[in-house]
Amino acid sequence: MEHRTPQGGPENPDTRAELIADPHGVYARLREAAPVHRIAGTDGRPAWLVTRYQDVRQALADPLLSLDKANARAGNYQGLALPPALDANLLNMDPPDHTRIRRLVSQAFTPRRVEGLREPIRRTADALLDAIAPQGRADLIAAYAAPLPISVICDLLGVPAHIRGDFRAWTDAIIAPDPARPRAAKEAVGSILAFYTELIADKRESPADDLLSALVTAHDEGDTLSGDELVSLAFLILFAAYENTVHLIGNAVLAVLEHPDQLAALRAEPRLLEGAVEEFARYDGPAPVAIRRFAKQDVTIGGVTIPAGETVLLSLASANRDPGRFPDPERLDVTRDASGHLALGHGIHYCVGAPLARMETEIALGALLDRFPRLSLDAPETGLRRRPTMRSRGLLALPVRF
Repeated sequence: MEHRTPQGGPENPDTRAELIADPHGVYARLREAAPVHRIAGTDGRPAWLVTRYQDVRQALADPLLSLDKANARAGNYQGLALPPALDANLLNMDPPDHTRIRRLVSQAFTPRRVEGLREPIRRTADALLDAIAPQGRADLIAAYAAPLPISVICDLLGVPAHIRGDFRAWTDAIIAPDPARPRAAKEAVGSILAFYTELIADKRESPADDLLSALVTAHDEGDTLSGDELVSLAFLILFAAYENTVHLIGNAVLAVLEHPDQLAALRAEPRLLEGAVEEFARYDGPAPVAIRRFAKQDVTIGGVTIPAGETVLLSLASANRDPGRFPDPERLDVTRDASGHLALGHGIHYCVGAPLARMETEIALGALLDRFPRLSLDAPETGLRRRPTMRSRGLLALPVRF
């Protein structure tokens, strides 16, 4: 039941469960009703949800909205408690620290470096498809969409192959905790910290031609990175590169299987695929909301005053289906000019690995469609399950036949 707050925005503290069950339908209703809503946020505590494209885009670049938890009002935010060695990362930083660390990591994702990964990514995709081809059916998340980005980013960082499956399990435990295992998230954090501590020690002892070795050198030879920042950055690169890309690939495959006309268009004109990746990101991106922000002072968004210290959630999913920005936004159209979508952010916090995520999705989908001309779902659409969280939009499994 909605009622008006003193600031003029509708309040609906029970919306969180609805947003997990039917995000696009609920966002459409909220977006039409008002630009800003008071809801129960990702941690269950009150937050302000911004729903319309122009407001979200502007807020993403607003320096008065901080990622630093020090700007949260006492008791107003309760995320997962991370140790300092994992918490000192770009998702919790404002300039100048954010600028300093982002400049360092951006060197790993230059257009030239990313383009140099094209052939290795294609070889990895082909090898994964070779493995499942004789079976005639597969869970594309477990067999393809997850191992591809994990392999790519672990190769880039220099993470040994034997730990990669464990990392996926740790990530899942943190992003979507299992109520039946209340200690799982905390145990996953401990495992990740122990893993990175040991791996960084190994890189210091025996450096290699990889990104993590370069970051260790940057820490050891100057004041570019603190010890906590080094571990946190390594964790975030692997975490974000996996999390966003696996969901982008999975959601894109599901989208074309649910829209046979768009699948036919891609098969008829494979050159559409590069632009289609932008449409997939707009239509059903990996992150329904941007990382939470905190108002550094009273801020007005969409005519609603948000008090200092309050939590602000910017709905990327809602903005990307705002009819004021994208005509007929509920329709998937692989020929659409979807530039300007906000699926991967905007402003100084724009996803630094976005070019790599785009390339991986383009290659993954292209190789899949080329290899399996009779690809189809192997389960009713109503039977597909997604992660039970507002934070990410990802399939738990995607059964297909080919």
